[in-house]
Amino acid sequence: MHIAIAGNIGSGKTTLTNMLAQHYGWEAHFEPVDVNPYLEDYYQDIARWSFNLEIYFLKQRFRDLLELEKTEKTIIQDRSIYEGVYVFTANNYAMGNLSDRDFQTYMELFEQMTEIVRYPDLMIYLRASVPHLVQNIQKRGRDYEQSMPIDYLRNLNTLYEDFIFKKYKGRVLTIEVDDLDYQHRPADFAGIIDKIDTTLFGLFS
Repeated sequence: MHIAIAGNIGSGKTTLTNMLAQHYGWEAHFEPVDVNPYLEDYYQDIARWSFNLEIYFLKQRFRDLLELEKTEKTIIQDRSIYEGVYVFTANNYAMGNLSDRDFQTYMELFEQMTEIVRYPDLMIYLRASVPHLVQNIQKRGRDYEQSMPIDYLRNLNTLYEDFIFKKYKGRVLTIEVDDLDYQHRPADFAGIIDKIDTTLFGLFS
């Protein structure tokens, strides 16, 4: 079984991935830590190198997905190929960093790739407002995130909504996280577990 966790930066994906892996005995899977060989060039000339950067990420995520399909374990994945494309690459395109021609080629390649793999059995979408995201980002204190523009988070949130509710064809469980603290309040985490059990196994609390 393949479970994916989706959500904007600061929504709590990694924390929930680890907690669910421990609770259910699932295997947590995170994006590969390989350094994209186009990254340095990208930051020097974003428009010139965006297509190369995105193609490399797509290749890595597709290879990763093929590996996940081979395992008999239940995998819980922090960020899937789908949001990488429909949110982050789409945002790069919206910012004018990819030409229409390059974006069309990229999307055709992505669509051909995903014809031969299955959707996750469940995608859990952590839906959060921008103020909640900002609060979490400030709380975890990563230096490189502190100067992130509010508009960037807002644009990503808009793309996440479009991705989840209009483009994605798999099964989704949406969890509103603004009022939750599942890391520190057991009742909040238990509520998420109940929703997952109901969705996956037809169990009711």
